Amino acid sequence: MTDFRSVSSFRSIAFTGLALAGLAFAQTDEISIQPPKPVPFLQPLLNPFHLQRREVSPANLANSQRLETLVRAGNLYLSAQDVIALALENNIDIAVQRYGPYLAREVLRRAEGGAPLRSVNQPIQPGPQSVSLNGVSVTNVSIAGGGSGVTSGGGLVASIGTNPPSLDPYLLAYGLFSHNTTPLSNEALALVNSQVVATRTYELQYGQSWPTGTSATFTFLSSHIMENSPAYSLNPFTQGDLDFYITQNLMQGWGVGSNTRYIKVAKNNIKVSDLNLKLQVITTVSAILNLYWDLVSFDDDLRIKQQALETAQQLYEDNKHQAELGTLPSIEVTRAEAQVSQSKEDLLISQTNVAQQETILKNALSRNGAVNGWLDEVHIVPLDNIVVPEKEDLKPLPALMEEALADRAELEQARINVESQKIQTKGTRNALLPTLQAFAELTNNGLTGSPNVRGLAPGIPPPDSYVVGGYGNLLGEIFRRNYPNYSAGFSLNIPFRNRAPQADYVADQITLRQYELQLQKAINDIRQQVKNSVIGLQQARARYETAVATRKLQQQTLDAEQMRFKFGESTIANVVQAQRDLATDQSAEVTSMANYTHAQIAFEQAIGATLDVHNISIEEARTGKVARQSSIPDTVPQGN
Repeated sequence: MTDFRSVSSFRSIAFTGLALAGLAFAQTDEISIQPPKPVPFLQPLLNPFHLQRREVSPANLANSQRLETLVRAGNLYLSAQDVIALALENNIDIAVQRYGPYLAREVLRRAEGGAPLRSVNQPIQPGPQSVSLNGVSVTNVSIAGGGSGVTSGGGLVASIGTNPPSLDPYLLAYGLFSHNTTPLSNEALALVNSQVVATRTYELQYGQSWPTGTSATFTFLSSHIMENSPAYSLNPFTQGDLDFYITQNLMQGWGVGSNTRYIKVAKNNIKVSDLNLKLQVITTVSAILNLYWDLVSFDDDLRIKQQALETAQQLYEDNKHQAELGTLPSIEVTRAEAQVSQSKEDLLISQTNVAQQETILKNALSRNGAVNGWLDEVHIVPLDNIVVPEKEDLKPLPALMEEALADRAELEQARINVESQKIQTKGTRNALLPTLQAFAELTNNGLTGSPNVRGLAPGIPPPDSYVVGGYGNLLGEIFRRNYPNYSAGFSLNIPFRNRAPQADYVADQITLRQYELQLQKAINDIRQQVKNSVIGLQQARARYETAVATRKLQQQTLDAEQMRFKFGESTIANVVQAQRDLATDQSAEVTSMANYTHAQIAFEQAIGATLDVHNISIEEARTGKVARQSSIPDTVPQGN
């Protein structure tokens, strides 16, 4: 009987004919934020204010060219490296997480303007699971993301404590045009029985705040007034002022540390989002590699079942022929026929496992999954075989633990969360202080106009020539500071009891202690995972070696039983049972090989070496563009 672990005829031809197809996949960036379209003539005026909106490119729902290029004559030829490349290019979980760093950068942009943070958390999605094998669930071991006891966070979001000032300057323009008529009960002042006032008021203000807790405004105000009264020396006249007002927080709201904490946390959240993408890549690639190696084992199991059916069919034909010659009881034909029926059922189950596994793998490697008609029809042909090395070249356990503690992204996230919570605590601590503001105001006033066009009433002196003039005269008075105002002061607000800030500060400290404990728990969990993964790898090897030995012994048993039956020393029932036992042991060996790959992948995850072992560039994952070339067998038929 042929050893099922020998490479099939196709794989032998394929691997001897591997050729680099030189597939250079020209792709554009999957995610882009488009700058605003320029507005003719007005663009120089709009540029300082950033009033135009930017647009995010539509979601890419198409598969990369690599997927279709790997199809030949209805078969999708995949190596493990192709599976990784397709996952980086097409897997939706990775594509969703790819937006995280972009979102975090926009939240930083928001924080730099003084606005509260927005959530950037996108949970890590667990990878797809394999179908069951002969009723036994094949479980993909997952370390990153969920199910590991190490929580991957999406960054801190909080708006508790002293609110930072708005750090974006502003420009305010104001205009008022009015015409008012007021009946007067006393004509002695205005010298008319009804006062008519026409006013044009303009105001222009520029304001800005700084992280130090300082705020300032520059305001220019101008009002042109015309009245119907002869009691005014100037009519019409224009009055205006240039005002500078500055405030400084001296207690609550003071200090760069408190007022820039959102910016610092937003920068930390960018790091967390990058780590989330890394974790999603590790989780997804590990799960999809498990799918791939399970498919390889399912294909091997399918060949075992086909071989078992052929053997059972041959035994049935031989027994039927001997029964016709009268040298074998007819009951032996029935027993052989029952074995054929059982082998057909086993083959059907194995075929179902392969078909379902292919569907799961296709869905994980494409953006439109089973909905894609042509992809639904192709059959996946794995180009790799499971190879169990003679031994594991493992570092000492303490060295592996230190490597994991240095490389695991979950630990880095936990450390960043601790740091961010410490930063947030500055804001709640600052909110405990009273509000004390110092302020100062400098105002330059001006007045100009024309002698009353309606004529002056008797006893009303003519206007001083200094204030007679046009708008330039008004500006000259203001900038010469002919009529200055000065003021300064302070404002103190001391709340009683102050319960909300007191509670917030204690709550933030409690949260910080929780994060510190979670960090220590993550360290403990990772040490445990490394140790368990080493044990799991060793046990998987032991089970594999046991399965190989058992299969070899059973092969010898079957050969001996067939020889005994040939010489009439055994029964057909013994031969059939030996065949069944061999098929079972062969399947058990295949399963042990698949379980070894799961243990190996889990070990790589546990020590944080998945990306390095499989030569995965996080930059390729970030862009969705994989530069590596695909290996295409040159012996397979061309065309789809």
